Amino acid sequence: MNLQEHYNQLYTKSSKAILEGNYKVDDQINDVSDSRFGITLLIRPNDEIKAKIQLFLNEVREIDSKQYYYPNSDIHITLMSIISCYKGFTLDKIRTEKYIEIIEKSLIDVDKIKIEFRGITASTSAIMIQGFPTDESLNILRDKLRENFKKSTLEESIDSRYAIATAHSTVLRFQEKVENPEKLMAVVEKFRDYDFGEFTVDKLELVYNDWYQRKKNTINLSDLYL
Repeated sequence: MNLQEHYNQLYTKSSKAILEGNYKVDDQINDVSDSRFGITLLIRPNDEIKAKIQLFLNEVREIDSKQYYYPNSDIHITLMSIISCYKGFTLDKIRTEKYIEIIEKSLIDVDKIKIEFRGITASTSAIMIQGFPTDESLNILRDKLRENFKKSTLEESIDSRYAIATAHSTVLRFQEKVENPEKLMAVVEKFRDYDFGEFTVDKLELVYNDWYQRKKNTINLSDLYL
């Protein structure tokens, strides 16, 4: 997959939809009865990059403060959604140590992963930071995880929603009507090619999480070091 091309196509299509008012408002963000939980292997960018992301979000917030903005504690890249969030999933349904074993096995001989955060893209429901792995290490690890989990008898739903191939980070979701789409997208356009920085992934987190990866609802199951 050509990531730049993918992000560009997504941005072109979605920015047009947002400007025309054809965006999607997520009405479940503040639903306290939302019981969608899952298991995710994720990457967190460093503090320097998160600070730059917040600079961008602060500018958007000045235009429209009613949307859902990700705090630093929740910003992440999904390396692999192992069990996609679904209603009623709880940790007592799985043996966590078996999942950790498969991930550790998959990490053998994996090179360092470096990711460059550069520019903004969008979907019809969210704004995202574009992530670009500097080599094939991330894809190789994802393929090893797919192979090893598929060979197991563990509950998993890898690639059930879509085959993950990007390295983006969602930082804003629409939870209310956008008051001024033109002004909001003007700020996004300003940061369209902004360099948020590059970081080396030294740690992966296996977590039990809600749909939005909110820290208050997240249980860290294991830190896995590269």
